[in-house]
Amino acid sequence: MSLDKILSIGGKPGLYRLLTQTRTGFVAESLLDKKRVSVGAHNNVSVLSEIAIYTLEEELPLRQVFQKIQVKEKGGKTSVGHKAEKIVLEEYFFEILPNYDEDRVYASDIKKVIQWYNLLHDNGIADFSDDEENSSEEE
Repeated sequence: MSLDKILSIGGKPGLYRLLTQTRTGFVAESLLDKKRVSVGAHNNVSVLSEIAIYTLEEELPLRQVFQKIQVKEKGGKTSVGHKAEKIVLEEYFFEILPNYDEDRVYASDIKKVIQWYNLLHDNGIADFSDDEENSSEEE
């Protein structure tokens, strides 16, 4: 399953798999507990394939950050937990992405990236390749 079917819903923990669209929103299934939720248009929803991390040169798609973590961890889960101290999280992220913008990428963002990667790994979603050429380069 590709990242364009995986959602982050504001105010709800974890990640969700898009199941179907409805007239007023959509139905999603939690990757944490497999419970289904109905999400309306008023919720703040982000599709993982649309999220990017700031670097000093550009915005790097989350898919590529996940690929870098996967290479570092040899396909396994992260060696650092998302609840680690701020300095540990920043050191880990610096190993993965040495040119990330420290002024615009916060410890809370790093926590989310690590938590999301591990959650995707637990659910067998490990193909972070760019299946479709949707390089939306906005300048």
